[in-house]
Amino acid sequence: MLPANDVKAKVIIQERSPKDWITTLLLCFFVGALGVHRFYVGKVGTGVVQLLTLGGCGIWTLIDFILIIVGKFTDGDGKPILNREN
Repeated sequence: MLPANDVKAKVIIQERSPKDWITTLLLCFFVGALGVHRFYVGKVGTGVVQLLTLGGCGIWTLIDFILIIVGKFTDGDGKPILNREN
């Protein structure tokens, strides 16, 4: 085991997205099959694919919804869309 002074902790601070978490969540819930939440966060390419496939027959929309709730969904720049409490 290493002595405490030899262990260096890396702190990674990730910038959060300026997009609103609740707006993204509600868009996904109500019009997620049309990919509107992906257009909102700047993921236009995958938004078009979701629009054409109706959210991957709903499966892709459900996965996005869960990712938004747990704080793992990112915007077009890769920044996480987080609830204010996260």
